[in-house]
Amino acid sequence: MKQLPKAICLILFCLLASPLSAQQNEFISDYLERLEQSRKYLLLVAETMPEEQYGFRATPESMSFAENFLHIGYALDWHSQSLLGGRESREWKTDLVYKVGEKSKAEMIAVVDETFDAAIALIQQFDPVQLTDHLDYFGLDRSKRQIFLLLSDHITHHRGQMLVSMRLNGLTPPRYVLFQ
Repeated sequence: MKQLPKAICLILFCLLASPLSAQQNEFISDYLERLEQSRKYLLLVAETMPEEQYGFRATPESMSFAENFLHIGYALDWHSQSLLGGRESREWKTDLVYKVGEKSKAEMIAVVDETFDAAIALIQQFDPVQLTDHLDYFGLDRSKRQIFLLLSDHITHHRGQMLVSMRLNGLTPPRYVLFQ
């Protein structure tokens, strides 16, 4: 008879925890779908801009088209591999993977595409229970769920700057498709 209250508590816990777990798993699968769509659109934008315009800056203090593109790759790597995955961060000032340097358009596209591959692989293995874990994000307390959302916002922000660069060069960006 003493075991009955424990059994009832265990059953209630399982009943309440199951929907939460399902919601967290659904968040991850929804996020992966969105990230794949964002990747497709970003790579299409990168393909559409002529290589000779990759150095274009909307203003002298702005990042160039190429710098915005590789910065998206760097941030994708940092948010996924370091913040979500726990790997030590790359050093922005000294890292050469995400610096334009002498990279061709094709090389930059390959770098960003490979970074998406690695991020997606990590997120596919991400334990949804960790979504509520908290960490320091530039002095702010943020959950890992918020890190996912911040990453999406960051991609969109810099991709938007790339689209403006295209427009300022008289180019029509690829048609935006919902759910990116």
